[in-house]
Amino acid sequence: MEKQPFSSRAEFESLLHTCFSRARLTLELFDPDFGWWQLGSSEMDALLRQFLHGQGRLRLVAHSNARLERDAPRFLRLLQDYSHLIECRLTIPALRQLTDSFVIADGRDIVRRFHADHLRGEAAFDAPAETQISAERFIAVWNDTNPGLHANIAGL
Repeated sequence: MEKQPFSSRAEFESLLHTCFSRARLTLELFDPDFGWWQLGSSEMDALLRQFLHGQGRLRLVAHSNARLERDAPRFLRLLQDYSHLIECRLTIPALRQLTDSFVIADGRDIVRRFHADHLRGEAAFDAPAETQISAERFIAVWNDTNPGLHANIAGL
């Protein structure tokens, strides 16, 4: 499938919902703080619960968890309910200059913002070749992270 460019919050959210709803096995997310992702919304909560109920695995990497802890109580409850299927990690200081943002679903779908401060980006579905570079980067970044949010953090 060809790339789908986007440049608005509505387009980004719509493509994220499509990507999350198509995932069956893995969701790998990278963003400096997940501020634009609406992970605490009721819609995202429902999508992620459905994914995790099917035994999907969710892995997140961020530079900071502060926004999730402050703005996403539903996500924190999700983490508590599915702690065996969710892993949140924090980058080491040497990686804090990374400014892109992406989600990869099942190694075949991707929604990618070119810079985390802007909503411009692209999505591709049923396109494993389009996910390859970001997937390799995710693994490299994941290998240089420290534990992040846990179910027992933030009073859970």
